[in-house]
Order: sequence, then C-alpha cells, then structure tokens
Amino acid sequence: MIHAKNIKKTYDNLTVLKGVDLEIKKGEIVSIVGKSGAGKSTLLHILGTLDIQDTGSLSINNVDISQLSEKELSAFRNNQIGFVFQFHHLLPEFDALENVCIPAYIQRKSEKEAVARATKLLTDLGLKDRLHHKPSELSGGEQQRVAVARAMMNKPAVILADEPSGNLDTETSQQLHELFFELRDKHQQTFVIVTHNTELAKMSDRTLVMKDGAIIDNQINS
Repeated sequence: MIHAKNIKKTYDNLTVLKGVDLEIKKGEIVSIVGKSGAGKSTLLHILGTLDIQDTGSLSINNVDISQLSEKELSAFRNNQIGFVFQFHHLLPEFDALENVCIPAYIQRKSEKEAVARATKLLTDLGLKDRLHHKPSELSGGEQQRVAVARAMMNKPAVILADEPSGNLDTETSQQLHELFFELRDKHQQTFVIVTHNTELAKMSDRTLVMKDGAIIDNQINS
C-alpha cells in the first residue's frame, strides 16, 4: 500500500527527516508517536503528498509519486488520500452535508451522486439528524465525524490523521478511536495516525516510534 525508502527532508539547514523507511499494508492502522520535533508531522505531510521529500522514494497504491506532474499529484491526492486533522477545517458557511460533498465536487462528481454518498457516510457515522447543521451547531466530536466522512468521500486508499483527537475530551476521543477501527473492519480502510495519545497508539496494529527524524522502533501491538 505505502512504500517509503530513505526519505530525507531539510528545511533551512535543519534536517527534519534523516532517511525514513516505511511500509504499510492495506487495512492496517499504524500510529506514529514521538516527542514534538521528532519529524512525525513532516513525515505525514510527505506521505500525504502535501510536501515533497528531498531524497528517497515514495509509492502509494503502486503509484510512484515522483513520476506525477503537479496537476496529476493534485488529482491523485484528491482521489487516493483522505485527511483528518486536529482542527477539523470544516468550512463554517456550509452545513455538514455540503462539507462532506466538497471532495466529490472537486472530482467533478454529479450533485446527486455526491449527496447520496455523503448522506450515507454521515448516517453510518451516526449523524443522520445533523446533516444540515453548520459546524458551529455541532459538538467537537460531531465535527470530527464530519471530517472523517469528508476524508472518506472519494474512497481513498489511505486516511492520514494528524492528532485527530487532540482537541477532544477523553470520552469523545475514545469514540473517535473506536470509529477508526470500525471503518477498518467494515471497509478495509488504511489509517496512518500521528498521535500523542498513548491509548490510541496501543490500539493500533503497529506503533512506529520516531526520534530526531528517524524511526527508532516498530512495535507490533497485540
């Protein structure tokens, strides 16, 4: 699913990633942990094609990312990668249904097709009665569920999550974590999650520990 080899990244003479090797299988939930500044988010952004490595190779779903033009890369990102961030980044002027439809509209899907899938996703995520509520009318947990639905809209190969529960209380965080595993079991959805939440990391299939720009441990969780 994801194959990264010798990924290096430097910003202004500061080497953030020092040759990261990574393999993630379809349907795996992998957490990346480590102290602030370890390179976790930089690695996630490169895996999400939001940033480009200085050296090394990256392929996702058998596509060599380095061979794509900027336009092809943008289309690939929209089709193959879903994102869930700590701050949900929902558009405040749109309701939940409209927010979830946006990736499909970028893909030029019809309104009928987009609305049907968005409605099903939000219903499956327990938001059937919140379709036409704007983000300000939703709880933090509900907003993150809308963000998860949006991430899944185009049936991506992988969902990348950066501190997805960092803004949530303990109970809501637990519910979000359980949701990820339900989606994996139901849809074989692959997740890569950067987190400081030790409970989420322990629930994952594997935990990758980063320090000083390198993966120093690959823990298989029972």
